[in-house]
Amino acid sequence: MAIIKAGVAGAGSMGRNHARIYSLLTGVELVAIHDADFSRAQAVAAEFGGRAVASLEELASLVDLASVAVPTVAHCEVGCFLLDHGVHVLMEKPIAAHVADARALVDTARRCEKLLAVGHVERFNPVLSQLESKLTRPRFIEAHRLSPFPNRSMDIGVILDLMIHDLEVILHLVKSPVVGIDAVGVSVLTATEDIANARLRFENGCVANVTASRISPERMRKIRVFQEDCYLSLDYQAQEGQMYGKDSSGIVKFDVEIDKGEPLMMELRSFVDAVSRGETPTVTGQQGMAALELALKVTELARLGMESV
Repeated sequence: MAIIKAGVAGAGSMGRNHARIYSLLTGVELVAIHDADFSRAQAVAAEFGGRAVASLEELASLVDLASVAVPTVAHCEVGCFLLDHGVHVLMEKPIAAHVADARALVDTARRCEKLLAVGHVERFNPVLSQLESKLTRPRFIEAHRLSPFPNRSMDIGVILDLMIHDLEVILHLVKSPVVGIDAVGVSVLTATEDIANARLRFENGCVANVTASRISPERMRKIRVFQEDCYLSLDYQAQEGQMYGKDSSGIVKFDVEIDKGEPLMMELRSFVDAVSRGETPTVTGQQGMAALELALKVTELARLGMESV
C-alpha cells in the first residue's frame, strides 16, 4: 500500500493532536504543518515530524490529505482552497460557521472529486458502536456534556463548541426529522452562551434532552437512551456503560463490554482508510452540515431567550 502523505492546517491544541496521531499511524507520513503563526507550526513539526510550511499553497503541494483545525470562521476559506488544490480534507467540527459556508465546502468537494470528512469524534468512540448494536427504536435520549472553561474556541458558543457533538450523534441515531426545538442559553464568562439546554422533538415521536456547559467544575460526557425493551447508559469519557433490560424476573442490569481506544486515533485512521480506498467517510460533509444547521437553530432560540432577560 502506498504511503499517504498527511498535513495539518492549524497548529493549535487540536491541530497538534492531529499531527501527533498522523505521526503514529502506519501507512502515513506526516509531512507538513501550516499555521498563521509560523513559530507555532515549527514547534509542532519539531515535536512530531514533518516540516513547517509558510503557506497553504506549499501545504497543498506536499500532501494527499489534511486536517483543518483553524478557527471556525476560516474553515470555509481554508477547506475550499485545499479541496480546489487536490487535497482530501478532514474538517474539525463544526464544519463551518454558517450553513452557506458548509454548503460551499460540500459543493467544492463534489466538484473536485475529493473526500470531505467532518471531525465529529464521538462517532468513533467505542461506546457508540455498542449503543448502535442495541438500538431498535429510541424513544427518549438524554445527553450531558460538561467541561471546565477551555480558553479556546472563543469565537463560538457552547452549542457549536460542545453540544454539536451530541446533536450529530442524536441525528445519526434517531434518523428522523426534527419537528420542534425548545432551547435556553446562559452567558457567564463570554459574550455568547456558556451553558445551554435543548429539547428536541422528532417526527417519529422520539424526544431528546441535551445539556452542555463549558464552565463546569467537572468533566462529563454521558448519553442515556431509552426504548421500549431496554435502557442504555453510556459514558463516552470512561468508555464504559450499562444496559438495563427485562426478563422473567423483572428489570436486570448488564455490563456493556467495550474495547477501549482513543477516538481521535480511530477517526484519523478511518479517514486515511477512506482516502486510500476511495470510500465514503464515516461522517460526511452532508452530515456535518446537518449537525451545523440544527446547532445554529438551537443557538438562535437560546440567544433569543438570553436577549429577552
